[in-house]
Amino acid sequence: MAIATKIQTFIEGASWIRKMFEEGERLRKIHGAENVFDFTLGNPNVEPPRKFDEELLRLAQDPPPGIHRYMNNAGYDESRAAVAEILAEKSGLTVTGAHVMMTCGAAGALNAALKTMLNPGEEVIILSPYFVEYKFYIDNHGGVPRVVPTNPDTFQLDIPAIEQAITPLTRALIICSPNNPTGVIYPAESLHDLGVMIQRKERELERQIYVISDEPYARIAYDGTAVPNIFPFVDNSLIVTSHSKDLALPGERIGYLAVNPRMTHVELFMEGAVFCNRTLGFVNAPALMQRLVARLQRESVDIDAYQEKRDILYDGLTGMGFDMVRPDGAFYLFPRSPCADDVEFVKLAQKHHILLVPGTGFGAPGYFRIAYCVDKAMIERSLPAWRDLAREAGIR
Repeated sequence: MAIATKIQTFIEGASWIRKMFEEGERLRKIHGAENVFDFTLGNPNVEPPRKFDEELLRLAQDPPPGIHRYMNNAGYDESRAAVAEILAEKSGLTVTGAHVMMTCGAAGALNAALKTMLNPGEEVIILSPYFVEYKFYIDNHGGVPRVVPTNPDTFQLDIPAIEQAITPLTRALIICSPNNPTGVIYPAESLHDLGVMIQRKERELERQIYVISDEPYARIAYDGTAVPNIFPFVDNSLIVTSHSKDLALPGERIGYLAVNPRMTHVELFMEGAVFCNRTLGFVNAPALMQRLVARLQRESVDIDAYQEKRDILYDGLTGMGFDMVRPDGAFYLFPRSPCADDVEFVKLAQKHHILLVPGTGFGAPGYFRIAYCVDKAMIERSLPAWRDLAREAGIR
């Protein structure tokens, strides 16, 4: 075999989004781009805030000496301090630049964190439905994923189920709020209960258990819903995030890892994370992007535009009979499949030129994901096709 057997297996089992993208290319060539409704990719179609362009122009016109050189592997001091200032405000804790490492997006941050904490064979709990790459990131560092479902009616945390899944090998739990793919936000009460349970299990097992909060959508929340910071609730917690969504910079690969200042052995963990950031090959986050986002920590894309798209789709599809949880954040809907087989339903949707991702790809068979970070006009054009699809699927 030309490549590793494990990688061949992973490719075959994680190809849903790629398959949908390829199908979209085929349909667009046949029917024209305006007649294909592609809801597969979480790739923001909005532009970064105006201040990003202003800061980029300022740096281009008056670049500081050494702007493109190496820096500390943890990142520029001013960038780390800017992130820490916001986290201190949100958490009420004394977060400083020493608790922050700039990274190549949330993926870089999560891989560095897992590399830092995992011994071979240790377990990481992930909550279904989950971001498709979690299992592969855990495998990268010799870990073993343990999947725990969230509440099937609300997609909220099932804390008794999480507690039952914790074993003497458990090293970490990954949560994502606002969630990809469901859009739900975990409220402060749930995070408090989670923290109490984790602390109890740590005492029982005499073992440090980390809670990793994956937060690329933390600034994309609707209807005034708060996205609680994890730090006040779980001492051994860390945040991994990127500016791919909140600043619409997915191609720039810029984010950060931030640790709770109350974490046990916090200095040692940061030392390990910086070492792993370097030796995993990331080395450091992109220099230019670090300088830019240092001045953009209070900026965001237009959240109202995303909320409007959510409302058009949610109101339209539920009015047709589709069943789903109303998301409070991110830019996804995760309806139940009207067919028992979500893969077959996604194939049926293709007949109407609607491209979706089956819930099976997120560890949640029986659902499908809609990414509405697309043009509003496309959403509106798609509604007649959705109605035809609903009729063919036997809804109402």
